[in-house]
Amino acid sequence: MQLSVIIVNYNVKHFLEQSLRSVFAATDGIDTEVWVVDNNSTDGSVQMVRDKFPQVHLIANSDNPGFATANNQALRQCSGDYILLLNPDTLVQRDTFHTCIDFFREHPDCGGLSVKMINGEGQFLKESKRGFPSPATSFYKISGLIKLFPRNKKMGAYYMGHLDDDTVNEVDVLPGAFLMISRPALEKTGLLDESYFMYGEDIDFSWRIKLAGYKNYYLPTTRILHYKGESTRKSSMNYVYTFYNAMAIFAKKYFSKGGAKTYTFLIQLAIWLRASIDFLKRIFKHLAVPALDFAVSFAGFLAIKQIWSTYWAENVNYYPSVYTWVIIPIYILILLLASWLAGGYDKPVRVWRIVQGMSVGALCLLVFYSMLSEELRFSRAIVLLGSLWSIAAALGIRGLLSLMHADGYHIAPERGRRYLVVGSNEETDRLFELFDSLGIEHDGASCTNDNNDPAWEGILPKVDEVIFCSRDIPIHRILDILQQHAGSGPIFRILPEGMDVLIGSNYTSSPEDLYTPDFNNISNVTNRRIKRLFDIVTALLLTVLSPLLFWFQKRKRRYFADCFSVLLGRKSWVGYSHIDSHSEDFDEPLPAIRRGVFRTRDRMPRVKNPDIKRLDNNYATDYKIGTDITILLLNILKI
Repeated sequence: MQLSVIIVNYNVKHFLEQSLRSVFAATDGIDTEVWVVDNNSTDGSVQMVRDKFPQVHLIANSDNPGFATANNQALRQCSGDYILLLNPDTLVQRDTFHTCIDFFREHPDCGGLSVKMINGEGQFLKESKRGFPSPATSFYKISGLIKLFPRNKKMGAYYMGHLDDDTVNEVDVLPGAFLMISRPALEKTGLLDESYFMYGEDIDFSWRIKLAGYKNYYLPTTRILHYKGESTRKSSMNYVYTFYNAMAIFAKKYFSKGGAKTYTFLIQLAIWLRASIDFLKRIFKHLAVPALDFAVSFAGFLAIKQIWSTYWAENVNYYPSVYTWVIIPIYILILLLASWLAGGYDKPVRVWRIVQGMSVGALCLLVFYSMLSEELRFSRAIVLLGSLWSIAAALGIRGLLSLMHADGYHIAPERGRRYLVVGSNEETDRLFELFDSLGIEHDGASCTNDNNDPAWEGILPKVDEVIFCSRDIPIHRILDILQQHAGSGPIFRILPEGMDVLIGSNYTSSPEDLYTPDFNNISNVTNRRIKRLFDIVTALLLTVLSPLLFWFQKRKRRYFADCFSVLLGRKSWVGYSHIDSHSEDFDEPLPAIRRGVFRTRDRMPRVKNPDIKRLDNNYATDYKIGTDITILLLNILKI
C-alpha cells in the first residue's frame, strides 16, 4: 500500500463528502486506502460515508475522544508507505499526492511535509508553515508583535514569515490540516500524544519527527483548499483555553523546568488576557448595534415629543419627566425586543424581519396603550410616530453598516443577488434547480463553460457570487482564480459534483450561507427562537386562563406540571412522535429538540396509524409555527 489517508470528522457531512471526492480523484495511479474516523457526529456523516463511499475504512466512535485519539485509531491499522492526516474541510488538487510522494522519494531526509494552503477566499493560510513555539516566539504571538512585524525573522517566527510563501523550505511545525509522514518516520516517532484533545498535537508530532532525526518540509509546489471551519470558534473561551493549554502541555514536555514554569506563566497570562479581550469584544459585538438603535430611537422620540408638546399642547413642559425617562425607554425596549424576536438582529440582515418585528411591537404598544387608564395615556401619536421613526432609524443604521462593509450587514436580499456560474450547461441547470427548490431567483445569472477564457473575469466586479461547478473545473484552476481575485469582493462557492449543496468559506460565519434544501430546518436560529417564544407565551397564557380551562381538562393532574415544565425549558408543547430522533428509522438524525407535551402525530388525532417518520421529517425540515398552534388547539383539553 503506497498511501493511507486518514480523516477525522465531526459534524461536517457536506465538507467531508466533498473532501472524499477530491481525495479519490487525486489517487489515480496510487495504491491508496482511505480511513474516516467519525467522533460521534449527529448530522448523518456516518450513514453518508456508508452509502456513498463503501470503499472507505470507517471507524464510527460512540463518543468524541478527541482529534489525537481518533487519528491514532486509524494509524494503528493503516498500512501505507506514506500516511496523510487530512482535515475534512479540505480539497486536494489532482496532483497533490503524486507531488508529495515524489518529494519524499527525492529527499530521504524528509520525515514529514505540508503543502500550500489557500482558504475559500483565495488567501494564503500562514498556518501552512510554522516555527517552533519557544517562549520568545510565543510571546511575540501572544503580545501581537507578530502582526506588526510579520516578516521579521524573530518576531514573525511563529509563522516563519521571513520564508517566501512560494519556495520549498525546511520548517519546524506541520499543520494538522495536511500532515504527511513517511512510514519509517512514523515508526521512529510513534503515535500522536493523546494528552492533547485538540490543537497542539500537530506541534508535538512535528517536533518528535525532528527529534527522530528527520526534517519537516513546506512544499508550495502543490496546494489544497482549506475552508478552515474551525475559525468560527477562535473567539470562544473554550478555544482560547484549549489552544493555549495545549501549548502549556508542550512546554512541560520539552522545555527545561525553569523554562517550562516561565512559559506556563505566560500561557496563563495569555488565557486571562484573551478572555478579558474576548469578553469585551462579545459585549461590543452583541450590544453595539442594539445600543445604537436605542440611542437613535430615543433621540427621535424626544424630538417628536418636543414638537408635539410645542405645537399640539402648546406647552413645552406638557409631558412629565417620568414619561421622558421611563415610559419612552420602555416603548423603545419593547420595539427592539420585538425586532430581536423576529430575527432583526440575525446575520445576514433581512430588512423585512426588522420591519415586521418593530411593526408587531408598535401594534402591541398601541393595544396596551388603549387598555391604560386615562391619566396614563400620554399620547398615541407619539407612540405611532416614534415607532415609525425607530423603524426608519434601524434601517438607516443597517444601510450605513452595509456601506461600511461591516461583516453580516450587507442588506441586499438573496433574490436580488447577481451570480456568475462557471461550468457546463448540464451542471448549470442542476444549480438552477437547487436555487428553485430554495426559492432563490436567478434570472439575471451569467454563465460560462470556458473557465480558461480570461474574458469572463471582467464580469467579476459586477457580480455578488461566483459559483464553480467542480465536475467541470479542476481544483487547481479554482485555486488559481481564487488567488488571482482574493479580496476582490465577490463570494466564491463550489457546487460539488453529485451534491445538492453549495459550499463556500462564508459558511463559517453564517450557516445560512450554506445553501441546502433544508433552508427552513427547525435548527435554524430564528425558528428555535420562535418556537421557544411560543412555548413561553402559551405556558403563561394557559396558567393565567387555568381558572377557566382547568376544569375541562381530561388529565387534570398534568395541567400545571406541563405548564411549568414548558416554562422552565424542560419540555416543549410539541415534539417528535418518535422517541429517538437518532433512530435508524431515519435516513439522517433529526435536529435535537425538547421532548413534547404533544407530538407531531397529535396533529391527526383521528388517524390510528399515521406515518410517524414522515410527520417528524416534515416538522424538522420545514418548520412552521402554525403547526405548533394547530396541534395545541386540537389538543387544548388534553394538557
